[in-house]
Formats: sequence, structure tokens, C-alpha cells
Amino acid sequence: MDLKHLRYFVAVADARSVGKAAMQLHMAQPPLSVHIHNLEAQLGTALFRRGSRGMELTDAGGALYSRAKEALALAHDGFEAARAVAAGRRGRLTVGYMFALGYAVLPRLVPELRRTLPGVDIQFVEMSASTYEVLISEFKVTVGLCMPPLQRSGIAAVTVGKQPLLLAMPARSPLARHKVVPMAKLQGMTLVGLPGTKVENGADTSFIGSLLRRNNITMHVIQRVETIHSALALVLAGEGFSIVPACAAIGSPPGISFRPLEDDGGGMEMAVCWRRDLDNPLIKPFIAAVQAAMA
Repeated sequence: MDLKHLRYFVAVADARSVGKAAMQLHMAQPPLSVHIHNLEAQLGTALFRRGSRGMELTDAGGALYSRAKEALALAHDGFEAARAVAAGRRGRLTVGYMFALGYAVLPRLVPELRRTLPGVDIQFVEMSASTYEVLISEFKVTVGLCMPPLQRSGIAAVTVGKQPLLLAMPARSPLARHKVVPMAKLQGMTLVGLPGTKVENGADTSFIGSLLRRNNITMHVIQRVETIHSALALVLAGEGFSIVPACAAIGSPPGISFRPLEDDGGGMEMAVCWRRDLDNPLIKPFIAAVQAAMA
């Protein structure tokens, strides 16, 4: 027995006529009669009897009718759910975000996602410099809001914005008197390294390391930290300076001053990153929502 047999049976029961049901199903009457007879033969009992008002259900037919209607309704719901997921209207989306972007992005992004993807179950997962690659690569998050973008084989990335770079320093620092800090002022200063800093053959290949190298600036890296918040805590403790994206200033503790740099290299890119082989129809509308929220 398949859904086609149930659909034909329900159509005849509702119309109380094989002829009327055949018209509604856009098929000839004889094949429909054959389907009903085959169904009765398969069940070993009559489903209809002819009465004064046309085809009437037997007790066995009545028992099948209610369950057949339910089965067809469930199948319809299942088909519609599959179409909705395929169209990006329903489903589940796990969003990873770098902690530093939380205050800057989520207050604008979450309402946009609720508005544009109302039928989607959205979960948020905090990521750090040491976990974001694993979370994205191992499908533990569907998409990640990364800064800087994750540049790995098999990872797709779409840039959705940039964060200007600021120099974070104790409020009492002489450099806090500058509206814009010249890069030359950083020469020989102590730096608290940001997450994502990589050292290859003795050279810092991170975005900030490349920025300093391009300006011929050498800073003494006293410590490398896991999060921007850890960097700010060490700055507040007087351990050194830190070069951070502008979003780090949101919700920062008192006692820290932030100043733009004379040359920040155009700022640090933010990107939506995901596994390139992940075929998820929700990724495209999610990127659109991020772009709208950041506009």
C-alpha cells in the first residue's frame, strides 16, 4: 500500500462516487475503480457499499478512512517541511561568533535574523581564537562570524565588514593625549599580542604583525593571549599596549583609553565563514541578514 492508494480511497470516500472522484483526480473512472478493487483485495475486505446516497463506507472503510486522512496530512506536512528547509524558510542554524564581536554585532544581527528567518531555530555559540577553526571545520557550527577571516583550504568566507584598529592603553599613558597615534610612536613599546597571532620562522604573520612590519615598527611582545578581553585586562594592569579592533572598546572597563592609529591598514576584516562542502540553504539568507545588520 502506498500514498497513491490512500489518496484515491479518500477521494472516493469524500465524493461518495467513483466518477466524481475520478474527475477531481483528473483521471479516467475505470483505472480508479481498479485501484479501489485492488486495495480491497489487498485488505481482504470491502471498503464501500452502494447506498441511497452513493458510495458509503463499510465499518472497515470507516476505520481506514480516519487513519488514511491522518497519514496523508502527515505526509503533506513532511513534504512542506522539506520544501521549507530546502528554500531556507525553516531548519536549524548554529551560529558561531568571535567573543569580541558580541556587543558590536549581535544586538543588530539577532533582530534581523528573527525578522528574516522567523521559522528557523537559531543557536549561538561563542568562539575563540583557538576554537573557531575546529568548530567550523568539524560542523559544530553552521557558520562562523570571524575576525579576521579563517583562511584555510576547504573554508569559504564572505567579507561582511571591517573594524578599524585602535591602540588600547592605560588612560594615564602619554599617548592618550593624541587624537590619532602616529605609528612611529609605537617603536620599541611593549605589546600584548592578540588572539590569532602566528609566528613562522620567527616572523609574526598575523594581520597586526604585518601592519607593524609594513611600517617598520618593532614592538616587544610580552605575552600572547587567547581573547581580546584578556589583552585589555593586561593593558589595564600596566603590562603594555594592545592593538585591537574598534569593537573591543564597547563595554571595556574604565581606566583604558582607545585611540585610532595613523595607519591601520584599512582595518580588520569581518567575515562569515563555513565549510565549503556544506550544502545548507540557510547560509545565503544568513549572509544577507548580516550584511543588512551591518549596513
